[in-house]
Amino acid sequence: MQLESTDWLVIQKELALAFGKPVPSGFLVRAGSTAMRDGSPTVKRNRGERDRLVREGVLVPDENPALFRFNTDYLFSSQSLAAGIVIDGNSNGGHWQENSAATREPSGHPGQLTRLEVEMAMDAYDCYRQSGEHADVFGAFGEPRDFWVRTTRERPNRIYPSKPIVGFLRGKTQLNGGWGQKADAAARLHNAGYIIVDADNAPITPPERYEHLVSNADRIRLCARNYYLEPARENGAAEVAIRVSDLSRDMGLRDLFPAICSALGGEKFQKLANVPVPTHTLPNPSSSTVFTYQLAAPEGHQIMTLEPAAAMPATTNLILYGPPGTGKTYATAWEAVRLCLGDARVIPLRDDRDALMAEYRRLVGEGRIEFVTFHQSMAYEDFVEGRQPTTGSDEGEDGASVGFRLETVPGIFRRIAKRAETGLAKKAISNRLTTEDRQIYKMSVGSSRDAGDQELFEEAIEGGYTLLNWEDIDWSDPKYENAGEILKTCEVQGKIEGPVTLQSGQVSITDTFRNRLKSRDIIVVSKGNSLIRAIGEVTGSYEYQPRPDGKFGHRRAVRWLWHDPAGVPVTELYDGNFTMRSLYLLNRERLNISALERYMNSATEEADADVEREAFVLIIDEINRANISKVFGELITLLEPDKRLGQPNALKLHLPYSRDEFGVPANLHIIGTMNTADRSIALLDTALRRRFTFRELMPDIEELRRALAARQLDAANLDGIDLCKLLLTINERIEYLFDREHQIGHAYFTGCRSHVDVEEVMRHKIIPLLAEYFYEDWSKVAAVLGDGDGTKGAHFLEARRLTAPAGFADDELGGGKMRWSVKPRFDFSDFAA
Repeated sequence: MQLESTDWLVIQKELALAFGKPVPSGFLVRAGSTAMRDGSPTVKRNRGERDRLVREGVLVPDENPALFRFNTDYLFSSQSLAAGIVIDGNSNGGHWQENSAATREPSGHPGQLTRLEVEMAMDAYDCYRQSGEHADVFGAFGEPRDFWVRTTRERPNRIYPSKPIVGFLRGKTQLNGGWGQKADAAARLHNAGYIIVDADNAPITPPERYEHLVSNADRIRLCARNYYLEPARENGAAEVAIRVSDLSRDMGLRDLFPAICSALGGEKFQKLANVPVPTHTLPNPSSSTVFTYQLAAPEGHQIMTLEPAAAMPATTNLILYGPPGTGKTYATAWEAVRLCLGDARVIPLRDDRDALMAEYRRLVGEGRIEFVTFHQSMAYEDFVEGRQPTTGSDEGEDGASVGFRLETVPGIFRRIAKRAETGLAKKAISNRLTTEDRQIYKMSVGSSRDAGDQELFEEAIEGGYTLLNWEDIDWSDPKYENAGEILKTCEVQGKIEGPVTLQSGQVSITDTFRNRLKSRDIIVVSKGNSLIRAIGEVTGSYEYQPRPDGKFGHRRAVRWLWHDPAGVPVTELYDGNFTMRSLYLLNRERLNISALERYMNSATEEADADVEREAFVLIIDEINRANISKVFGELITLLEPDKRLGQPNALKLHLPYSRDEFGVPANLHIIGTMNTADRSIALLDTALRRRFTFRELMPDIEELRRALAARQLDAANLDGIDLCKLLLTINERIEYLFDREHQIGHAYFTGCRSHVDVEEVMRHKIIPLLAEYFYEDWSKVAAVLGDGDGTKGAHFLEARRLTAPAGFADDELGGGKMRWSVKPRFDFSDFAA
């Protein structure tokens, strides 16, 4: 999305000076901005988030001991949160003011672009190439001519024209492209640490006569940070190595190895890139010198965050496991969207849950993400394929009832695997077909169970035409453009018994086939009423080609776009089964247009197995609740990445019911979740364990802080309650009394806004869960909650000692009995902020 404003908002408070700007996914604060170390009031709702930024190296000590400095661009979820961090206080965002001309720019380079802005503009340019979006800006610059800029991320397009990128960010459609002025496109990108190249991706040496261009060691440091360190951080790498000769080649530098070594090993670069002193190989300086930098990692136990993980293999088989309430289901949505869209497009959604879920729902609607929950009754027939009873005729108005029969029905996995086979290449293709300005018809070509008609269908596919069977009469005469003339001829020459009207099939369907079906229209050929077996584009007008048996003499030329003899469920493209009418116009509102267009283009895409195709994701929630061996069957072998279709050891197997040959596409990813606290089922099948990557999600105090901070709340002081202390204390006691797999997840508290909300969660979720964990042993529940025996200073539970009934002695019952109850009002004094 275009950034309309050319000015940054500013906060000037005491010694702090910060620059920020609203962007589509939040509020961006620029690197070099400063923030107060200690502001007012004493109670600060954003202090927890600010402390996290310090730990992660986003905020570093400034030369002025009263300030922190933003070491990198940082995207906040809201303008108010960003202001609260800068002033170290509470803000509704009103501290950000218009930037006056007198305000100085950070880092000494007026109007300097940030890496996040530039890469965001490149994302927008990719959308323009694929769909024409933002054409009002990008289209105004015409064809690129002189200067391009090299991206810092892994993209199919490595270079982008410089003027449209800067024009998009500055809201301009006219711009100088060179170096002469500091506002020119190449100069702006150069000063932002980007490498300017020619059309062949060869670096262009900037002119030395312009003093406004960053040069020498400063230029080397900026490019090293942008092209090596920041991409490594985005990919979750623990360290990154820079070979001097590689950086020299990338920048187009010659015989400057000593200068590069000096810049990479110096203290200025360590501050700029937020890295410790690097290690290096010998000799130094040399073209072969390698500098290795350790990147900041979270303290303590390594757990999963929603940051992109290290580069995944071509195919992802992943299981997220951990106690309840650790955000596993939401994490699957993040991973699924990331796999479908790529890291570059999903990173801006990290702190915007609503935007992420909107993308998730869109991809589900397109059929690229499928969600299923396993349970104890789940079977192979539900997951792969099975037999299902059905009744009624196959298709065609004159079909007779065939009574009860069993049909092979594809399961969840086979349906999405078929879908993945139609996945389009990620590379943009200019001639992709769309349904725009086309009518879409359902059509039958013979009966799916009649052997002769099956041969007829195969003949039509090979011959490039479709056929209709109503009345063996030549309708080529131009007079039959009128449906009334078709009616008159049917009344005289027709062989179908019964009265004939304009609504009769031999009239209305013939009229549709001959006159209403136009060239470029799309026909969807059914197989029975519940499957689709072909999609084609009409390319010719009506022809009459009589056949010896007097049937199917009516023909239209068709370019078949996709066909599959086995068929796919109608519900892949339409929101219900087809009717038996052999030809009729489909309601566009009931069609899944994006899925239909994917099928239309699937056969015209590059056939090269190396072409990367768009991803499809199957999410299996509670994967360990089913009998895995029974549900997956032969898929246990086919799931391995190297045995996927198109891979070196690709395998296909014949399925037991349909006898179809089946393999798993490489672009189908599987993400499962597993609740480690659920001990009611058997452990995950060992064979499946070997084929999946397992990633643990444990309770995370920092995620709790971030979730509440996104709503301008403080997890360390939510209405007087320190939620962080509460969660940490409960989990320490659970781990001591039971085990670490039964801890309480942070997600239970992320929706809380007040004292009342916390009490509701404790009363209706946490305490019942603890009672289940300890099999209704309330003394242990009380111990976890810190209530001891429940009689003195109880906070959550209270107990009353029961008097032994007459005739019973306490020693006969094993000691005194207690009656436990949940208090009507909780006391959180032990967890006060």
